[in-house]
Amino acid sequence: MTNRPDGTLSEEKVFKDPVHRYIHIQDELIWQLIGTKEFQRLRRIRQLGTTFMTFHGAEHTRFNHSLGVYEIMRRMIQTLEQKEAWDKDERLVALAAALLHDVGHGPFSHSFENVFDMDHEAWTRKILLGDTEINALLSKMDPRFPEKVAQVIAKEYDNKLLVSLISSQIDADRMDYLLRDAFYTGVSYGHFDMERLLRVIRTDSNQAVFKHSGMHAVEDYIMSRYQMYWQVYFHPVTRSAEVILTKILHRARYLMETGYTFRLNPSHFRTMFEGEATLTDYLKLDESVVMFYFQEWEDERDPILSDLCRRFMHRRLLKYVECTPEKLAEKKGKIAQSFEALGVDPDWYLVHDSSSDLPYDFYRPGTEPASERVPIYLLMPDGSKRELSRESDIVLAISGKKRTDHKFYYPGDVLDEAGNDHPEVIRIRQLLGSLY
Repeated sequence: MTNRPDGTLSEEKVFKDPVHRYIHIQDELIWQLIGTKEFQRLRRIRQLGTTFMTFHGAEHTRFNHSLGVYEIMRRMIQTLEQKEAWDKDERLVALAAALLHDVGHGPFSHSFENVFDMDHEAWTRKILLGDTEINALLSKMDPRFPEKVAQVIAKEYDNKLLVSLISSQIDADRMDYLLRDAFYTGVSYGHFDMERLLRVIRTDSNQAVFKHSGMHAVEDYIMSRYQMYWQVYFHPVTRSAEVILTKILHRARYLMETGYTFRLNPSHFRTMFEGEATLTDYLKLDESVVMFYFQEWEDERDPILSDLCRRFMHRRLLKYVECTPEKLAEKKGKIAQSFEALGVDPDWYLVHDSSSDLPYDFYRPGTEPASERVPIYLLMPDGSKRELSRESDIVLAISGKKRTDHKFYYPGDVLDEAGNDHPEVIRIRQLLGSLY
């Protein structure tokens, strides 16, 4: 197959996709980027981390999602080009940024980042600018091209319209993950009319705006996001699995730092634990590698690491109760003492976990930087624009309202094994019942 001088493929490639039906590849650069080993690694990293333990269909990957974000960006650009509101010289920068925006994610994504105090966006930048197949392809376009793509993903690019299409309160990234995650988890919450959104998208100086006639589609999107966070992303069972995953990695790190001799040397983690991981080290880590170690660590001599790994591998998760931070602070010491009496180390098995989300907001002077909350604007029939919550009562009702949820996780099976008539079990259950 001979490609054209303008960099397009002589024959369009398509991926069959359950969410968008087809993903269309017209550019040689995009086709080649998909084939790089750094992008193919995303096939081995789930989009939703431990959510598969709650919703068994949630096995989809960052690879699926990245293709989806690319496709939505392609269609956005197509719409804007038809309205003569797009700089055609920016097309490939936008498409490459959409495709590669998640290429720096590690296994189990955010849980992994929290343990190792790292940022997937920083690793994305290293992949784009380092000695990688992706960098080699981007550099062929122009020596400055990798930096342009990196700036878009970091929200530092001069073309703010382009940045807003991939990173704002309504963007290609969020549109895809809401629809995709809803599809694979089997829930109805995350569905919204993306076709309508794409039809009513317009531009206004530095950002995308939406025709007032499409306000209901925007409302639908905002509410879908709100429901998905509380019904799927913050599901307490998923969070329980994340708690155990986090404790496993912390325990392995602790053992390594204290000179413990592992039955299987955790060579893939060593530089991560020491804070000296190279890009090569990082790219060798994926979820299949992590799960291999967890399976092996079930047989470690350390009883805590062994037990935590068994819990994760065989879905023997922690139980939870709702709590308030004030009541937990007051009673956690007593709960810990009773669990210790049952042979449980509270440092590794008792966890306070909180989740919070702000579904939509607009910038208020004196608060965090405006760039963090660029509002969604509606384009009115007279050509003026209005901030979304000024026109929508539905959105106004949730604007600026940050919801926070607190849960206390504990090993319920230990209580069951000790028996309900055990004095410490009786005491623990009374204390747990008074945390909210």
